Amino acid sequence: MTQEFTGPGNRILEVDLSTGKVSIYQVKDKERRLYLGAKGLGLKLLFDRLKPGRAPLGPDNILAIMPGVLLGMGGPCTGRFHALAKSPLTGIISTSSCGGPFGLALRTAGWGGILVSGSSEKPVYILIDEHGASIHAADHLWGKSTVETQDVLDDEKQSSLLIGPAGENLVRYANVRSGKRFLGRGGLGAVMGAKKLKALVACGGAYRIAPVSKKEYKRAAKRGSSYIARNEMSAVRLRNYGTNSNVNPNNRAGILPVKNFSDGRDDRAYQISGEMVKDVHTTRFETCKPCKILCGHKGNYGGKTLAVPEYETTAMLGSNLDIFDRQAIAEFNELCGELGLDTISTGGTLGWAMEAAEKGLIDMDLRFGEQEKVAEVIADIAYGRGFGKELGLGCRALSEKYGGQDFAMQVKGLEMAAYDPRGSFGQGLAYAVANRGPCHLSAYLVALENYFGLLKPDTIRAKPEFVIFFERLTCCINALQTCQFTMYSYTLEPLLSKYTPDLILGLLMQNIPKLAIALIDFSTYTQLWNGATGIRMSNREFLQAGDRIHVLERYMNIREGGTGSEDILPLRLTKEPLPCDAEKKTVPIDDLVPRYYSLRGYDQNGAPGKNILKKLKINEV
Repeated sequence: MTQEFTGPGNRILEVDLSTGKVSIYQVKDKERRLYLGAKGLGLKLLFDRLKPGRAPLGPDNILAIMPGVLLGMGGPCTGRFHALAKSPLTGIISTSSCGGPFGLALRTAGWGGILVSGSSEKPVYILIDEHGASIHAADHLWGKSTVETQDVLDDEKQSSLLIGPAGENLVRYANVRSGKRFLGRGGLGAVMGAKKLKALVACGGAYRIAPVSKKEYKRAAKRGSSYIARNEMSAVRLRNYGTNSNVNPNNRAGILPVKNFSDGRDDRAYQISGEMVKDVHTTRFETCKPCKILCGHKGNYGGKTLAVPEYETTAMLGSNLDIFDRQAIAEFNELCGELGLDTISTGGTLGWAMEAAEKGLIDMDLRFGEQEKVAEVIADIAYGRGFGKELGLGCRALSEKYGGQDFAMQVKGLEMAAYDPRGSFGQGLAYAVANRGPCHLSAYLVALENYFGLLKPDTIRAKPEFVIFFERLTCCINALQTCQFTMYSYTLEPLLSKYTPDLILGLLMQNIPKLAIALIDFSTYTQLWNGATGIRMSNREFLQAGDRIHVLERYMNIREGGTGSEDILPLRLTKEPLPCDAEKKTVPIDDLVPRYYSLRGYDQNGAPGKNILKKLKINEV
């Protein structure tokens, strides 16, 4: 008989693959209040356990899988979980979010997370149910693709979180799969591969998850759903065209990556846009659950039903490689998914390799636009064959060995997401200072600068203030954890934002950013938290928790040897104007970062000062 489980779930499984020991950690009330859940609580658990300097692919690294606080309670877009570990690609902390079914299975098995340490001598998988966890041999699964492994492990009761050949072969940007969704960035698949951990399998359904205050939660969820239903970004653009709705506006703005970010616009871009995909490929929904936005789609590609690639994949494996063939891009996406490769880093690394080959830095028969050769190279990367083994190290390592660092489009070792900041200075700052590397999901300034026109994209005014605000809010969202796309509706649909003319909003945001930020209504998130957990927090306390999570992550990276010298952008973005830009702009990152540090309370090396750590109670628990 299914039992009801109320609240966030405070029992955390700890599994040591070296010893086989399984134990349970009980989350403290103060930890929950200070760090919320998912990403935030996961960081705190790693902070207490993961000693600085440990090798990312060594047994001392810890993989944390943390379901969202709202997971299982039926709220809109709440079917997400988070994973964290030290990254083999960057050498600092990596975090990643996923909307696959494993999180719900883990949550309804009665667990608020799992920490995996140590390493096995032989391939294994971890089986989780309401009684705990057990370790099982996985020799029969080693070498199988992600799809083949799912066919063995997944059924109506079980959901797996697993790696493919790329993770087994320690490709530094190998990802992890759950259903048809992925933990993409930072090489968490290689962390599992180094531990000889093929999969985690959760048997869910033992518990029904309920909020502590059902009426309050239901009221907040209903409000959130109504906001989503009437917001143009969520209910029209994302629902109809998916994230590929970004292709056309990015191309018009000159921020679409073309040929390894050597240009920002191409007349062929419409061919890979969400509008064209919908018209030609008879798309239908294939979404995370439960979802109200419905941005995920699948379609008919040459008689095969394939997932419609997300914008990042379309841009990085498409225009970034000078490829504008929708069928080819969808097949590259499918292949990366089967082999277990992050599509953003794969596209960024291949972009560097194509340019390096053109310039004679490497001997490789691969050039921009040669789509017929890409699939073979992707497979070589996953299996570590030939030069593919070196490509599996990422473009930072490659450029340090062969040259071409100026056009290695990475920061802190992570390949850059698919927005060219020469046409979006705020996004450039967000990339430079993002904790895990140049990530659009740390602070999404491109929406304010290029989609809504509320901030001028080619000025530095107000950019540090808004980057900091969205870093805080994003950490709150990733701690709940709900979909970041709800940010459009939850902040733009409340009355003040919705009915204030854009001209007035823009003037206020550009000239009085502190006041503009203070007027942003994000209370739907706070109300969902309050109803779900019964832990009362004001909007101010909630946003401060997001600040604490972000600064803790920064502090952990500093402990690993990170410095402000890494808060930079590739020289291509700061020295080379875009050919499509008549004004010949480059990103003035040296003017943006010091202001950001000052507002953040960091020292000149980008480290959080003692005062800010004390204020945020970082070491208090």
